[in-house]
Amino acid sequence: MSQPMVPAAPGSIAFRQRLPALLAVALARLIVQLPPRRIRCVLTLLRRGAEPATAAQALAARQAVVTVSARCAGEGCLQRSVATAVLCRMRGAWPDWCTGVRTEPFRAHAWVEVGGEPVGEPFPAGYYSRIMVVPSVTRQRS
Repeated sequence: MSQPMVPAAPGSIAFRQRLPALLAVALARLIVQLPPRRIRCVLTLLRRGAEPATAAQALAARQAVVTVSARCAGEGCLQRSVATAVLCRMRGAWPDWCTGVRTEPFRAHAWVEVGGEPVGEPFPAGYYSRIMVVPSVTRQRS
């Protein structure tokens, strides 16, 4: 998106965790090529049957994705957030996947959050106005 970011510091992950992270990054690369409406549909389908992710699960998935992909470690926030959500799903969980904007100055961003708090992001909750969300649980309409 348009958020200038310092690349995240990649860590190291075990070899057996590397393959699922690479698979999630590759799948995310395909998903982010779709129009926004289709991205939401695909992520909504992927979310089915998953338990809500914990902050630790989401952060571990984000760190794995950033470690295996230079694009995700840098300014590829859309691919990073989708890959993080996909990797969480591969582990049986789902964080809230969000996209949003800020108007002064204009910035667009995509991220995952748990319990209303962005995971692994340098900004606080509410910094961006959420535009599209694929929540971890289906909310009942009243």
